[in-house]
Amino acid sequence: MKILYVVPNINNEGGVARVLAIKTHYLIEKWDYNIDFLTQNNGSFPQFYNFNKKIGFHDIILKRNSIQFLFDYKTKLNHQIELLKPDVIIVCDNGIKAFLLPFILKTKIPIVLEIHSSLSVVEKENDSIFNLIGTHLSILFKKFAARSFDNFVVETAESIKEWNVPDGIIIPNPLWFYTDKFAKLNSKKVIAVGRHVYEKGFDRLLYIWKRIVKKHPDWHLDIYGKSSDDLFLQKLTSELNLTNSVSFFEPTNDIVSKYQENSIYLMTSRFEGFGMVLIEAMASGLPCISYDCPCGPRGIITHKTDGLLIKNGNESDYVDAVLHLINNDSKRIEMGKNAKLKSLNYNIDNIMPLWDSLFKDIKAKSIF
Repeated sequence: MKILYVVPNINNEGGVARVLAIKTHYLIEKWDYNIDFLTQNNGSFPQFYNFNKKIGFHDIILKRNSIQFLFDYKTKLNHQIELLKPDVIIVCDNGIKAFLLPFILKTKIPIVLEIHSSLSVVEKENDSIFNLIGTHLSILFKKFAARSFDNFVVETAESIKEWNVPDGIIIPNPLWFYTDKFAKLNSKKVIAVGRHVYEKGFDRLLYIWKRIVKKHPDWHLDIYGKSSDDLFLQKLTSELNLTNSVSFFEPTNDIVSKYQENSIYLMTSRFEGFGMVLIEAMASGLPCISYDCPCGPRGIITHKTDGLLIKNGNESDYVDAVLHLINNDSKRIEMGKNAKLKSLNYNIDNIMPLWDSLFKDIKAKSIF
């Protein structure tokens, strides 16, 4: 079966690129799928993650002017699809242009929309009425357009409710590794992982950490992820006098060993589609503390069993949760063991047959 993934780029350190690398490798090696990627504006190389060598990579260059951009997108997209002739097209893109595909593609090939983010996600704080109106209109259009795809796939039950698309399909992200090792949970270190963007809320984490180190100055926070061009988080760390208790590291392919060096995982995202880093941390035996943001953590963490869920934005409760685990070694160990067990639910051998069944069902229906 031939699958075409349409995605802006896969040459970054983000969670979507990692998940796509994992899933497509499994489809190729387990069931001999034929897979192509179509990216935009040199979005295929150089790759941070190792994609299967059997994958075909294609790219279209799009003009930046909005009118020319959409014209180029429509023309070049249709041309590539005509050349590649896939059995199924999967769109992995949360931008407005992705939701235009059912209306601009001249094809009867089934189109699947694979969502990796919250419907409500915004890239920066809405500081004007015009931005708020624009965000609201964008959400309305996306909810309307999502119903025009042949299949709609999300990662959590909460996302299904958020999008309210009939016959939506839930397929969680697969865990890309398994380790018998447990984090020892005896280091005075906590970890957070993600890009330095508004969505991930690391600015919120720094204000939380400012309150933590007042009571535990010997504890340290490590943040792994791609820095922003303006180094906003590093500057904020300096302003808050946290340079001695916070360290920043660029993305690493050896993140598993970094989880195992720490005692707690902290997530302060404003929005999540799933929260891949949560199941990675849990697989390493780390208890996780997360804001209950839309739309991932609630579906992964069982509150007070394998982690702690805090009302989104409640800084004081979050601080109390961190202090509780810092001060309670036995609770950290208990939650870490439970987290390790929970992560088994996301074993790739359990998740990928769901995709295989979906693709085969789509192809069978398209024949008749």
